[in-house]
Amino acid sequence: MSERYFEDFAVGQIFVSTLRLPVGKDDILAFAGQFDPQPFHLDEQAARHSIFGGLVASGWHTAALTMRLVTGSEFRSATGTTGLGVEQLRWPAAVRPGDELHIESEVLELRPSKSRPDYGLMKMRIRTLNQRGEVVQDLVSNELVPRRPAGAP
Repeated sequence: MSERYFEDFAVGQIFVSTLRLPVGKDDILAFAGQFDPQPFHLDEQAARHSIFGGLVASGWHTAALTMRLVTGSEFRSATGTTGLGVEQLRWPAAVRPGDELHIESEVLELRPSKSRPDYGLMKMRIRTLNQRGEVVQDLVSNELVPRRPAGAP
């Protein structure tokens, strides 16, 4: 992975992750047991009678998996991903056992930081998709990205 600075990004640029993360039943149960203990995340029988019609991952589990995909992607900046906030977070489809997730990230806006001249601000849309290409999470976030230091390639 090459180091990317603010100057290396362009509005409209799209990055597709090569990393794929499988989501297993045990992963869903473990995350839910610790962080989101609701019946449709923990109990297959209860989940069958829920709005989901079966066991599903917590949206927060999906968000955590997305972060793992972000940190392993090509669009990550030279110093890592420093988030400043989320403008939108939606889960239009559920993540189910056996799904395999990847991300598509698009640069929406770029502007130099007024308060931190060695950084720029980047607005990104990060869509998390399953193996069928269905969007399971749609996230718009703002990132702090380092500017290229003098003398850096």
